[in-house]
Amino acid sequence: MSAAKVGGIMANNTQRTEFIIENLKINMNIFESCLKNKNIRIINLGSSCIYPLDAPNPIKEEYFMNGKLEPTNSPYAMAKIAAIEIGDAVNKQYGNEVINLMPTNLYGPNDRFSENDSHVIPGLIYRMHLAKIREDETFSIWGTGTPLREFLYVDDLARAIEFLLDVEWSNNILNIGSNDEISIKDLSYLIKEVLSYNGEIVFDNSKPDGNPRKLLDSSLINNMGWKANESLKSGLSKTYDWYSNSLDE
Repeated sequence: MSAAKVGGIMANNTQRTEFIIENLKINMNIFESCLKNKNIRIINLGSSCIYPLDAPNPIKEEYFMNGKLEPTNSPYAMAKIAAIEIGDAVNKQYGNEVINLMPTNLYGPNDRFSENDSHVIPGLIYRMHLAKIREDETFSIWGTGTPLREFLYVDDLARAIEFLLDVEWSNNILNIGSNDEISIKDLSYLIKEVLSYNGEIVFDNSKPDGNPRKLLDSSLINNMGWKANESLKSGLSKTYDWYSNSLDE
């Protein structure tokens, strides 16, 4: 189950109703369609935003439901939390095996690249590419640039899912992360380097930062035998190459 309505901090905060209703509908419909066959094993993709705002870092699976959510994306988080509860109910009543994967921030080819509805990396690539074409002297980013984030290349998540198809599950929630974190400021400079953008990056301190730090503890799946392979710089280069080529098609 990977279908979802997703977006960055602006989309989450301004489309709150759509984010909770549409994601609840997706989760309820898919789980309900599996009830007639208890042999269906279900891999449900959640999000690291299910964890409390003040959870200690690195964030362990056991911190789930132990505190308040980050307010800018709480409707989306609540929909994902509801999916975990539905999956648990389905497992206990109907016998379906359900594992809930909590990936960190994903990026890569075929992502949604737009100004207002994207996650942080495709959103920055989209806007900075335009700034490069226009030869803008400055490029503005929401917040202070100090929040720390962990990013995972999409192919690494795909490998994790493939890996889990053939192993036994002992946990119903499993973090999937790269174990590396970077500040939004340093991320923007890295994207600037990949895109060869020559303008100055400025930060709009009047806009929200979101969660100050969000690093997952992925030791459970690491101990099972899976680890992320793609470095952030290499993944960004592949992502921008794909995006640039898609504009020429």
